[in-house]
This record gives sequence, structure tokens and C-alpha cells, in this order.
Amino acid sequence: MPESPFAHTLQVLLHVLTALLLPPLLPGLINKVKALMAGRSGPPVLQLYYDLAKLSRKQAVFSRTTTWIFLAGPVGAVSVGLVAAMLVPFGHAHAPLQFQGDVILFAYLFGLARFLTVLSALDTGSSFEGMGAAREVTFAALAEPALFLGFAALAKSTGSLSLSTMLAHTGPLFKFSGPLVLVLAGWAIVYMAENSRIPVDDPNTHLELTMIHEVMVLDHSGRPFALVLYGASLKLLVLGALLVGPILPRNLGPLRDWLVFYLGLGILAVAVGVAESVMARFRMTKVPQFLVAGVLATAFAFLLMLV
Repeated sequence: MPESPFAHTLQVLLHVLTALLLPPLLPGLINKVKALMAGRSGPPVLQLYYDLAKLSRKQAVFSRTTTWIFLAGPVGAVSVGLVAAMLVPFGHAHAPLQFQGDVILFAYLFGLARFLTVLSALDTGSSFEGMGAAREVTFAALAEPALFLGFAALAKSTGSLSLSTMLAHTGPLFKFSGPLVLVLAGWAIVYMAENSRIPVDDPNTHLELTMIHEVMVLDHSGRPFALVLYGASLKLLVLGALLVGPILPRNLGPLRDWLVFYLGLGILAVAVGVAESVMARFRMTKVPQFLVAGVLATAFAFLLMLV
């Protein structure tokens, strides 16, 4: 039965509100789980909302060496994240923006955001931030193949290059099978790397020799830093939706499908918090091996689909 125009409009509105309002909740859940695992009460789950409100009232301090490029990173991260959120289906409904080949646009949107963030870091003229930028692009070169090979496996299974089709229906030969497990394993590694989570990176570290992503935003303050934090949480949501999408049950009804989607994101946040509590960060030389494992997992998934 085709969806009524009112129901479609309501779904799009809920999708947009989820993309705008939900992201700061996920880091709060992760930090709360980590605190409970350590025997502490920890900050409130809504702490990031409070931080964003406080930073939005503060003025930024800019170095004399920076230009307008310095603001390209924060603005680009949020803008690109919002566009990417419109390409990924939330719940049971198709994404507001969908077309054949949108999966390619989705992947390169985050590549654009990374490029702008790196330019923003280099614009400061700091060798310290240049070191972080070099590490960021190096590890990204190892994470992106895992993402694309996972897309290739899903495209082979569904015969579509649209995320709304690929994530909503993975095909009878793919659902809950070996290839799906391999794709999700590879994407889980990408998820940890792209969001600067342990064991690849630690968003709370201040050790100069181990910082990757955080070192590139050290000079941001005030409203630009609020955009940095919001953009990072938005990326956590969008890639989380990509990771949980293929395994969510479908056709439970509009309300139940949305509740299942929110529950899936919550479980993913709890899983990340538990993983960061029981694992130590890898040595820098071990990170490439970890990312190559993700590439191999998705590559094997794609090869299995060709057999």
C-alpha cells in the first residue's frame, strides 16, 4: 500500500529532527557507560547539550596566522554531516534524499569534511596540528577501502547503488549470513576509526605523541569549537545508522520501526562504551594493522558474493 503524502511528510520531518537533535545524546551515553564501568557516576547523559549551549554564547579567539580557511573545518563538518544524514535511512522509511549512486556521494561527503578539517589544521601553521593532519589522512586511506568494499558487497546483494535500498533490504542470500557479518565487522572498525574512538584514538587524550583527530582542533574555541563537537556527534549518528541499518527488523509499523532504530543506536552507544572500558588504545604502529583487518573483512564479504 503506497504511503500517503501526510505520512511521508511526517517521516521526513521526524528524520530531520532526529538528525538535528539526537547526535549530542550518543557521546553522552558512551561517556556514561564508561563512567559506570569504572565505578563512577560520570557526567550527565545530556552533558554535551549543556556544553554546546555554553560554547554558543562564547566568542572565538583566532590566531593572527589563520585565514578564513580556519573556519572551513567546523562549518564543513556540520554541513557535510547534515547532507549525509539526509542520504541514510533512519527507521523503516527511505531517506529524504535518494537516487541511484547516492552511496558514492555519501562516502565522498565525509572525505570532503576530512579535507576541510585538515586544511583548517594546516592553516594555523602549527607543526603539532600538521602532525595530526598527516596521521588523519594516512589512516583514512586505510579506512575508506573497507567502507567501499562493504558498499560493493551490499550493492551486489541488492542490485542497487542507493543507500535506502541497500540498507533496508540486503537480499535473501545476504541477510544474517557470513558476508553480512564480515561487512559489519569491517564497518565496526571503520566506525571506531572515523569517530576517533578507542582503540584507534582517544577523544579525551591530551598526550601529544598519541593524538590524531583532537590535535587538529586544539586552536578552535567558542562557537567554532561548538560546531566541531556537534559535527563529531553528528558523524557518530550517521555512521551508526549505517552500521545498524542492515540488521534492524523491518515492517513492524512506522512507530515501532522508529523505536527499534533508536534502540539500535542506543545499544551501539552502550557497546562502544563497554569496548572502550575493557580495551586499551593501540600503539600507533598497530593502528594500520587494525584498519587493514577491516579492509580484509569487507573484501572477503565481497568475494563471497561473487562466488
